[in-house]
Amino acid sequence: MERGYVELKEKEVEYKLSAKKKDFKRAKITKSKDAADYARQFYFDDMIIYESVFIIMMNRQNNTCGYAKISQGGISGTVVDIRLILKYAIDNLASGIILVHNHPSGNLEASSEDIQIAKKLKEAARLMDIALLDSIILTENSYCSLADEGLL
Repeated sequence: MERGYVELKEKEVEYKLSAKKKDFKRAKITKSKDAADYARQFYFDDMIIYESVFIIMMNRQNNTCGYAKISQGGISGTVVDIRLILKYAIDNLASGIILVHNHPSGNLEASSEDIQIAKKLKEAARLMDIALLDSIILTENSYCSLADEGLL
């Protein structure tokens, strides 16, 4: 009796990150309030339901050149992948970035994790000649700038 074998065929999966170019309002951001106001245009249900992270990408003249949603989590946290942030910033040839995330609870106080992630991102971005200009926490009615608070 001839021994046969079963050829296993595994399907390969293509993973890719992609971006859609679309028209969006460009703005000159010169202070934290400008960044918070700008970010509100792409926060919808995210603001009060679940925590999510976006970046605003800037050129050398502090004009926006794009934004990207980095993650969406639960009601009290989300994952921030520094590599994804840098990928978007490099793809857009951004000179600076502003990290923005929300606190659905309405608490404006930066957690130790918020501060740690901002510092880690600042150092990683610096290695790519990209400036972390600010890290902003949004709530439904207000915001907190880590740069303004001296926490960056």
